[in-house]
Amino acid sequence: MSFFTGDREKQLVKLLRSGDHAAMKEFYSLYGGFLTAVCNRYIANDEDMKDVMQDVMICIFTHIKDFEYRGKGSLKAWASRVTANESLHFLRAQKKDRFTELSQDFPEEADDPPLDDVPPEVIQEFITELPPGYRTVFNLYVFQDYSHEEIAQQLGIKRDSSASQLHRAKNILAKKINEYRKNKIQSR
Repeated sequence: MSFFTGDREKQLVKLLRSGDHAAMKEFYSLYGGFLTAVCNRYIANDEDMKDVMQDVMICIFTHIKDFEYRGKGSLKAWASRVTANESLHFLRAQKKDRFTELSQDFPEEADDPPLDDVPPEVIQEFITELPPGYRTVFNLYVFQDYSHEEIAQQLGIKRDSSASQLHRAKNILAKKINEYRKNKIQSR
């Protein structure tokens, strides 16, 4: 990590564009964990996630020439977007049983519970346990800031299905969080 001077990220991009293998290792050591976490938001199965992450790295190193550096953090943001897109590509390929067309009849929505007392790793575990379609819509909406229209286009589902799946994902998460809190209180 010590061979970069000045603007480290900009220098890393330059070296990656030249095909420098040490820069590829540096990129992976800097961003691999973060990108794996992004991928894991969408893909719960470890073997599938490893396959997708391999595709992510190939895509990043192949398309780094198309990346436009826009200041500190832009490489990480771009790599995160590539990871999300590759994860979605994988899910689309397996889509048939993952996304359920749902009616617009929403049950009474649970209030979003405050999360101050729930560790982030517990929340991440709960998100990972969501059914694949719900998890994907939830992640795109919450973490990638997609609209329901954009989610529908990305996943090939109806806008109402996106809204319904987000609603159901939030209800499941609220129940899990409330159950976690109840168990925490009972164990005292």
